[in-house]
Amino acid sequence: MLQRALREPFATYVKAAAVMIAGLALGLLATSLTLRAGYGFGALRVGPWIAWPQNGGADIDPYARAALAKRGEAPLGRDQGLAFIARSDSDGGALDGRCEYRIVDPLPAARFWTLGLATPQGTPLQSDGARNILTSSDILRNDDGAFEIAVARATRPGNWLSPGEMRDFVLVLRLYETPLDVDARHEATSFPKIVKRDCA
Repeated sequence: MLQRALREPFATYVKAAAVMIAGLALGLLATSLTLRAGYGFGALRVGPWIAWPQNGGADIDPYARAALAKRGEAPLGRDQGLAFIARSDSDGGALDGRCEYRIVDPLPAARFWTLGLATPQGTPLQSDGARNILTSSDILRNDDGAFEIAVARATRPGNWLSPGEMRDFVLVLRLYETPLDVDARHEATSFPKIVKRDCA
Protein backbone atom coordinates (compact mmCIF):
# COMPACT_ATOMS: atom_id res chain seq x y z
CA MET A 1 0.00 0.00 0.00
CA LEU A 2 2.84 2.38 0.92
CA GLN A 3 4.74 1.52 -2.24
CA ARG A 4 1.69 2.26 -4.36
CA ALA A 5 1.20 5.58 -2.57
CA LEU A 6 4.82 6.50 -3.31
CA ARG A 7 4.66 5.36 -6.95
CA GLU A 8 1.61 7.49 -7.84
CA PRO A 9 3.20 10.92 -7.07
CA PHE A 10 6.42 9.82 -8.79
CA ALA A 11 4.49 8.80 -11.91
CA THR A 12 2.69 12.14 -11.85
CA TYR A 13 6.00 14.03 -11.66
CA VAL A 14 7.43 11.98 -14.54
CA LYS A 15 4.38 12.71 -16.71
CA ALA A 16 4.54 16.42 -15.87
CA ALA A 17 8.26 16.54 -16.69
CA ALA A 18 7.66 14.71 -19.99
CA VAL A 19 4.91 17.19 -20.94
CA MET A 20 7.15 20.17 -20.08
CA ILE A 21 10.08 18.78 -22.09
CA ALA A 22 7.81 18.06 -25.06
CA GLY A 23 6.37 21.59 -24.86
CA LEU A 24 9.83 23.12 -24.68
CA ALA A 25 11.04 21.07 -27.66
CA LEU A 26 7.95 21.99 -29.68
CA GLY A 27 8.38 25.68 -28.84
CA LEU A 28 12.05 25.66 -29.85
CA LEU A 29 11.21 23.86 -33.10
CA ALA A 30 8.44 26.35 -33.93
CA THR A 31 10.76 29.28 -33.18
CA SER A 32 13.54 27.81 -35.33
CA LEU A 33 11.18 27.25 -38.27
CA THR A 34 9.79 30.77 -37.91
CA LEU A 35 13.27 32.31 -37.94
CA ARG A 36 14.24 30.35 -41.05
CA ALA A 37 11.03 31.24 -42.87
CA GLY A 38 11.43 35.01 -42.63
CA TYR A 39 11.17 37.83 -40.14
CA GLY A 40 8.20 36.91 -37.99
CA PHE A 41 4.61 37.95 -38.57
CA GLY A 42 2.95 40.83 -40.43
CA ALA A 43 4.43 40.12 -43.87
CA LEU A 44 3.35 42.25 -46.84
CA ARG A 45 3.14 40.04 -49.96
CA VAL A 46 2.87 41.38 -53.50
CA GLY A 47 3.36 38.66 -56.13
CA PRO A 48 6.79 37.09 -55.49
CA TRP A 49 7.87 40.09 -53.36
CA ILE A 50 7.58 40.06 -49.58
CA ALA A 51 8.41 42.67 -46.94
CA TRP A 52 8.01 43.01 -43.19
CA PRO A 53 6.98 46.66 -42.58
CA GLN A 54 6.88 46.30 -38.78
CA ASN A 55 10.62 45.51 -38.63
CA GLY A 56 11.51 49.18 -38.83
CA GLY A 57 9.08 50.30 -36.14
CA ALA A 58 8.70 50.15 -32.40
CA ASP A 59 6.01 47.44 -32.67
CA ILE A 60 8.42 44.82 -34.03
CA ASP A 61 7.47 41.34 -32.80
CA PRO A 62 9.91 39.12 -30.84
CA TYR A 63 10.34 36.63 -33.70
CA ALA A 64 11.34 39.39 -36.12
CA ARG A 65 13.71 40.86 -33.53
CA ALA A 66 15.32 37.43 -33.04
CA ALA A 67 15.62 36.85 -36.82
CA LEU A 68 17.31 40.23 -37.32
CA ALA A 69 19.69 39.60 -34.42
CA LYS A 70 20.57 36.16 -35.80
CA ARG A 71 21.37 37.63 -39.23
CA GLY A 72 23.08 40.73 -37.85
CA GLU A 73 20.82 43.05 -39.85
CA ALA A 74 19.66 46.59 -39.17
CA PRO A 75 16.30 47.16 -40.92
CA LEU A 76 15.25 50.41 -42.55
CA GLY A 77 13.15 52.64 -40.30
CA ARG A 78 9.55 53.12 -41.38
CA ASP A 79 10.24 56.73 -42.35
CA GLN A 80 13.32 55.66 -44.34
CA GLY A 81 11.93 53.00 -46.64
CA LEU A 82 11.02 49.38 -47.13
CA ALA A 83 12.93 46.28 -48.27
CA PHE A 84 11.24 43.56 -50.36
CA ILE A 85 12.70 40.09 -50.95
CA ALA A 86 11.84 37.72 -53.81
CA ARG A 87 12.80 34.05 -53.44
CA SER A 88 10.84 32.92 -56.50
CA ASP A 89 9.89 34.12 -59.95
CA SER A 90 6.43 35.42 -60.81
CA ASP A 91 5.24 31.87 -61.58
CA GLY A 92 6.29 30.60 -58.15
CA GLY A 93 9.48 28.74 -59.15
CA ALA A 94 12.49 29.10 -56.84
CA LEU A 95 15.24 31.39 -58.18
CA ASP A 96 18.10 29.34 -59.61
CA GLY A 97 21.54 30.69 -60.56
CA ARG A 98 21.69 28.30 -63.52
CA CYS A 99 18.71 30.06 -65.12
CA GLU A 100 18.30 33.44 -66.75
CA TYR A 101 15.64 35.89 -65.64
CA ARG A 102 14.11 39.06 -66.97
CA ILE A 103 12.90 41.69 -64.49
CA VAL A 104 10.43 44.14 -65.97
CA ASP A 105 9.11 47.35 -64.42
CA PRO A 106 6.91 48.97 -63.05
CA LEU A 107 8.20 49.91 -59.63
CA PRO A 108 6.24 51.51 -56.79
CA ALA A 109 6.88 55.21 -56.29
CA ALA A 110 10.06 55.96 -54.32
CA ARG A 111 12.58 58.77 -54.16
CA PHE A 112 15.38 56.25 -54.67
CA TRP A 113 15.57 52.46 -55.05
CA THR A 114 18.10 49.65 -55.33
CA LEU A 115 17.76 46.14 -56.71
CA GLY A 116 20.42 43.60 -55.87
CA LEU A 117 21.26 39.94 -55.45
CA ALA A 118 21.88 38.27 -52.10
CA THR A 119 22.34 34.84 -50.62
CA PRO A 120 19.22 33.18 -49.11
CA GLN A 121 20.62 34.29 -45.70
CA GLY A 122 20.60 37.94 -46.84
CA THR A 123 24.32 38.49 -47.44
CA PRO A 124 25.00 40.58 -50.60
CA LEU A 125 26.58 38.53 -53.38
CA GLN A 126 30.18 39.24 -54.28
CA SER A 127 30.87 38.40 -57.92
CA ASP A 128 34.28 39.04 -59.48
CA GLY A 129 33.89 41.45 -62.37
CA ALA A 130 30.09 41.15 -62.34
CA ARG A 131 27.50 43.59 -61.14
CA ASN A 132 25.23 42.48 -58.31
CA ILE A 133 23.27 45.69 -57.61
CA LEU A 134 21.56 48.40 -59.67
CA THR A 135 20.13 51.71 -58.49
CA SER A 136 17.48 54.08 -59.81
CA SER A 137 20.20 56.62 -60.65
CA ASP A 138 22.24 54.32 -62.93
CA ILE A 139 19.53 52.18 -64.54
CA LEU A 140 19.32 52.41 -68.34
CA ARG A 141 15.81 53.23 -69.54
CA ASN A 142 13.94 53.12 -72.84
CA ASP A 143 12.61 56.28 -74.49
CA ASP A 144 9.29 55.82 -72.70
CA GLY A 145 11.02 55.52 -69.30
CA ALA A 146 10.49 51.76 -68.97
CA PHE A 147 13.37 49.43 -68.16
CA GLU A 148 14.31 45.78 -68.18
CA ILE A 149 16.97 43.97 -66.13
CA ALA A 150 18.64 40.69 -67.08
CA VAL A 151 19.80 38.28 -64.37
CA ALA A 152 22.26 35.81 -65.85
CA ARG A 153 25.73 34.36 -65.29
CA ALA A 154 26.92 35.35 -68.75
CA THR A 155 27.49 39.02 -69.58
CA ARG A 156 24.52 40.88 -71.04
CA PRO A 157 24.34 44.37 -72.58
CA GLY A 158 22.35 47.02 -70.76
CA ASN A 159 21.01 46.40 -67.28
CA TRP A 160 22.55 43.16 -66.03
CA LEU A 161 22.99 41.43 -62.68
CA SER A 162 24.97 38.23 -62.19
CA PRO A 163 24.60 35.55 -59.49
CA GLY A 164 28.09 34.35 -60.37
CA GLU A 165 28.54 30.70 -59.48
CA MET A 166 25.83 30.82 -56.81
CA ARG A 167 22.96 28.46 -57.43
CA ASP A 168 20.66 29.78 -54.70
CA PHE A 169 20.05 33.52 -54.49
CA VAL A 170 17.32 36.04 -53.72
CA LEU A 171 16.44 39.45 -55.14
CA VAL A 172 16.34 42.38 -52.73
CA LEU A 173 14.41 45.51 -53.71
CA ARG A 174 14.83 48.51 -51.37
CA LEU A 175 12.48 51.47 -51.74
CA TYR A 176 13.68 54.64 -49.99
CA GLU A 177 11.23 57.35 -48.93
CA THR A 178 8.31 55.57 -50.53
CA PRO A 179 4.66 56.64 -50.05
CA LEU A 180 3.63 52.97 -50.35
CA ASP A 181 0.69 52.20 -48.06
CA VAL A 182 1.80 49.11 -46.13
CA ASP A 183 -1.74 48.50 -44.85
CA ALA A 184 -3.29 48.37 -48.34
CA ARG A 185 -3.61 45.34 -50.58
CA HIS A 186 -1.43 45.86 -53.64
CA GLU A 187 -1.71 44.18 -57.03
CA ALA A 188 1.24 42.19 -58.35
CA THR A 189 1.13 44.34 -61.51
CA SER A 190 2.37 47.32 -59.47
CA PHE A 191 5.68 45.54 -58.73
CA PRO A 192 8.42 44.24 -61.03
CA LYS A 193 7.64 40.96 -62.78
CA ILE A 194 10.32 38.23 -62.60
CA VAL A 195 10.23 36.06 -65.73
CA LYS A 196 12.30 32.88 -66.03
CA ARG A 197 13.95 32.32 -69.38
CA ASP A 198 16.50 29.66 -70.34
CA CYS A 199 18.26 27.37 -67.85
CA ALA A 200 21.71 25.79 -68.33
